[in-house]
Amino acid sequence: MSILMFSILKKTTETYAKLFYSQIEFKCNSYNVVTKRSHKICQTMSKTALVILAQGAEEMETVITVDMLRRGGVTVTLAGLDGNSPVLCSRQITLVPDKSLSDALADSPQYDAVILPGGLEGSDRLSKSNVVGSLLKEHEKNGKIVAAICAAPTAFVAHGVAKGKRLTSYPTTKDKITGDYQYVEGERVVVDDNIVTSRGPGTAYWFGLKLIEMLTGKEKADQVEKGMIITGY
Repeated sequence: MSILMFSILKKTTETYAKLFYSQIEFKCNSYNVVTKRSHKICQTMSKTALVILAQGAEEMETVITVDMLRRGGVTVTLAGLDGNSPVLCSRQITLVPDKSLSDALADSPQYDAVILPGGLEGSDRLSKSNVVGSLLKEHEKNGKIVAAICAAPTAFVAHGVAKGKRLTSYPTTKDKITGDYQYVEGERVVVDDNIVTSRGPGTAYWFGLKLIEMLTGKEKADQVEKGMIITGY
């Protein structure tokens, strides 16, 4: 074989090789683009919830609600009212928030649900926070879920949220729920449009289930209930 023919053959082989590998690279990159895009769409479609953690919060209501929502496929942010430092709760149990409330709102100014755990001290701190008040009013106005359990519905009263709605709370806080509201007793969870309230630590499981149902559907709520053996044991 002459040197000229060998050179031509070599160049032809190299050209085909480059074309072959470039096609493979294009397909791989296309696959990655599709995969990333699909993942982004899935993330976008996921429902979101913001749970606000204040010092003195009731830890069972906080943890059970966050845990159940995550089991239900909801993207939950546990945000510290006063920062991202560990928070001492009502029964001397310390919880660590995912981030501060200010950072959570900087990341996403609106969520599909804003949820307030109870606890007397925690609820009092939520009631005195202007940031929480503005957040609740904005989400209620936009038709998002606004939820509170135990003593936390008193924060609705303090901020003028959910006026005229049916709601419930921990029994000893009933007197703090003024005539602007329709107080309900004898029900674990009370739903009035986008307002959800519940009574205390013992009703936190049903509170969580109702929020899952409203955010991701009854079928998912039933799956979570069955997996946790809340009923039917």
